Amino acid sequence: MKRILAILASLTFASSLAAKPVYEKQEPPRRLNALQSAKAEANYQKYCSLCHGADRQGYANDHAPSLRSKSLFESGVPHAILRPLSYGREGTAMAGYLDEVGGPMDLDEVWDLTYWLFWQSGAERVRLSENPVAGDISKGEAVFKQHCTSCHGEQGEGVNAPALANPSALAHNKDEFIRYAIVNGRDGTPMKSFYGILSDRDIDNVTAFLRSKARHQSQNSVPLRALPTPDQYIVNPQGADPQFTLTDDMYVSSADLHQALQDKKRMILLDTRVPSVWQRAHIEGAIPFPYYSDLDDKLAGLPKDVQIVGYCSCPRAATEHVIRQLRDKGYSKTAVLWEGIFGWMNLGYPVTRADGIIDEADAATH
Repeated sequence: MKRILAILASLTFASSLAAKPVYEKQEPPRRLNALQSAKAEANYQKYCSLCHGADRQGYANDHAPSLRSKSLFESGVPHAILRPLSYGREGTAMAGYLDEVGGPMDLDEVWDLTYWLFWQSGAERVRLSENPVAGDISKGEAVFKQHCTSCHGEQGEGVNAPALANPSALAHNKDEFIRYAIVNGRDGTPMKSFYGILSDRDIDNVTAFLRSKARHQSQNSVPLRALPTPDQYIVNPQGADPQFTLTDDMYVSSADLHQALQDKKRMILLDTRVPSVWQRAHIEGAIPFPYYSDLDDKLAGLPKDVQIVGYCSCPRAATEHVIRQLRDKGYSKTAVLWEGIFGWMNLGYPVTRADGIIDEADAATH
């Protein structure tokens, strides 16, 4: 009898597992001509490969995800790829690359890079439902904590995998996009398919839990600032030189940099992120010096006798890339901010923000 009950129980559980949905195929996006494809590939290598890898494999730096997963591109082209590429993911190292927000590419180039990535993946587009996925948030949280936190964090903030609770990502991605990733996984990445592991209801619940992390967020248009000119490069030009003790002959701590700024030491601060995020917030006095710059074009007006400190948000990879090149060109007084700008802000040190941007904590007091 016990054996019969066990068999019946297993059959009942099996019948509750997620039935893998069959999705209608969509027409593929436009194909690129040879010139467009070559330019898109060059833009990928220049702007994206540092974090996403030269072969789109992902996780080269800052847990940047794979950009060759068929699962991603069959469910995410165009907008799930185009929007973060254009406008970035606020609160992450992913900056906006569209020129209207201060990035280096125009709209045609952004579209072409999106489609180049799609065609490189070998995916076939599927049509996702626009309908919300209904589920029990509290039950979804329990399932998420059981299966997902080691990679995505207790609240979906991201550990060694993408931040699933990022508000800008949730604002741009439909519920079925989230559900599709859970059911199908992301091939070529540690994200496995939960088809046959979770029930249909549990997948709906996890989707609802993640959706609950979205918050109302106004996307304010940021007025673009004029870029600094060489006469503005040096912070505290009349000050004395800082005397940093660098860790591994490379890194300066946020505490030491902040103290040097408080003491009015003479420095140059390089923000090596995409200028679109410099436009939104940066350490006061920092100049935009993006990691993909042609150094020969950027060195005019950059003196070698002033201490240079660079920072990025990944938290160090982009700046290390820049500083090593500067050292090869004779800039020996150079350092990398160890914690990056997110670490700097999390430690409570100040940044200057664009007009109209209010921190969440500040908004609660207004």
